[in-house]
Amino acid sequence: MTGIIIYKSKYGAVKKYAEWLSEATGFPCVTTKEADINEVAKCDVVIAGGGVYASGISCTSYIKKNIGKIKGKKLLVFMCGASPYDKESVDAVIEMNMKDELKGIPVFYCRGAFDLKSMSFVDRNLCTMLRKSLLKKDPAQMAVWEKALVEATDNEAHDWTDKTYLDPVLEAIKA
Repeated sequence: MTGIIIYKSKYGAVKKYAEWLSEATGFPCVTTKEADINEVAKCDVVIAGGGVYASGISCTSYIKKNIGKIKGKKLLVFMCGASPYDKESVDAVIEMNMKDELKGIPVFYCRGAFDLKSMSFVDRNLCTMLRKSLLKKDPAQMAVWEKALVEATDNEAHDWTDKTYLDPVLEAIKA
């Protein structure tokens, strides 16, 4: 079985998961920018990874653009976010992103990292403003991701990456 892992990582957590998957499977991993669709199309298994930003999965644009060449392959997607796993939130992101020809592609959630200091100016300011507005909200009314954002501190980097999040992905490859 041949395979490839393509990923789009903004701050490093998705890249870390892609590299762990590569170690576990022997499949090469490349960024979506480097991924030559003609080479990707030669593989039996295509695993795409991307971060969740504003409810979008960053790798899905590559899949949508190239679905015609990879449609008959075993396609898997893993998404990475800073929030703890929450079925309702994950299902909403999947529903929003995996439409039309992407519908039915298995999607897996891996928890990532959060480090305000390493973020771009725009991302840092957006998170700071969102956090300030959430602090006015009753904690009992907050979604899981909102609580996680409020609890993350400015001065501390948080890394929740864990290889065990990839176990379901590895099982799906074998299935």
